[in-house]
Amino acid sequence: MAATATTERGRQTRQRIIEATGEQILASGIGGTTLDTVRAATLTSKSQLFHYFPGGKAELVREVAHWEERQLREAQEPDIGDLGSWESWERWRARLVEYYIGRGRWACPIGSLATQAATTDPELASMIAEAMRVWRGALADGVQRMQSAGIVDGSADAQRIATVILAAIQGGLVLSQPEGSAWPLEAALDNALAPLHRVATSA
Repeated sequence: MAATATTERGRQTRQRIIEATGEQILASGIGGTTLDTVRAATLTSKSQLFHYFPGGKAELVREVAHWEERQLREAQEPDIGDLGSWESWERWRARLVEYYIGRGRWACPIGSLATQAATTDPELASMIAEAMRVWRGALADGVQRMQSAGIVDGSADAQRIATVILAAIQGGLVLSQPEGSAWPLEAALDNALAPLHRVATSA
């Protein structure tokens, strides 16, 4: 378990290590990120790293996963908690694109970790799987809100639509990265939301 940072300076140092490690993982993957590269990027000593993360690299990467999941969730708020109208879905879509593209993040940290976690750390893989389930569940809840409001047909499969949307986000980011443009992600999201529009009622 990570050591508790008892001072504000300690908390800032710990968070700085987590954020720098997250950026390295996005750029080089888990395999390309080492404690030495983290030390160099954060100007910290080996003793500092093990003070805050006594479990070493595995613990640090798990903390990065927790942080990235919180960042992603907060970036979608408040709209992801209130997807009960077409307007709220459009705001959510815009927030998500801004989170990735506006910050120059041409990959999804959670998606990137998911593709590597299974072969590196079963505990990390379980964490990522749960984060994806929670994200999918929030989107499915939004579809169900639309159904309850009579905006979307009640026979629509909310979980299936939510899964398609998540897949579109991950695939759209893969295509946006080499293009250096948001349009592949935006196109993927538009196509993913199309099934929701197809089951719209006249309400």
